[in-house]
Amino acid sequence: MREHAPPSPAPPERIPTGSPITYRLFIHLPDAAMVRVGRLGAVHLAAGDYIYTGSARRGLSARVLRHLGYIRRTPRWHIDFFLETPGCRVERVDLHREAECTVNQATPGTVPVPGFGASDCTAGCHSHLKYTGHPASWGPGGAA
Repeated sequence: MREHAPPSPAPPERIPTGSPITYRLFIHLPDAAMVRVGRLGAVHLAAGDYIYTGSARRGLSARVLRHLGYIRRTPRWHIDFFLETPGCRVERVDLHREAECTVNQATPGTVPVPGFGASDCTAGCHSHLKYTGHPASWGPGGAA
């Protein structure tokens, strides 16, 4: 599946139960791409940097490992399709205790694909994928 991508960052240390439920993936896409994303169909993604916000109340470690390519499965979520794009690379993962939509709404960037990762969102998020431009926009140490 993701054999064409450079190695992903090391998986985060084991995530204790009852800890973070939300994660953000800091993703670099070196070249613009047309990507077929599940029911959203074909979407155009500009070259540059993205932040995807997701959550898992159970199995957060497995979910993140899946997104990093350590667990191979058939694409299921919108982000799975994006991460299979040639050259696409997760640069960093951070974890949060706050709810997914709270973290997403505080994440900078513009909405590149309405509805991406937000098909079950009830908090009014237009997308759980944000386009931030280029790495410098993440600030020192990649912090957004």
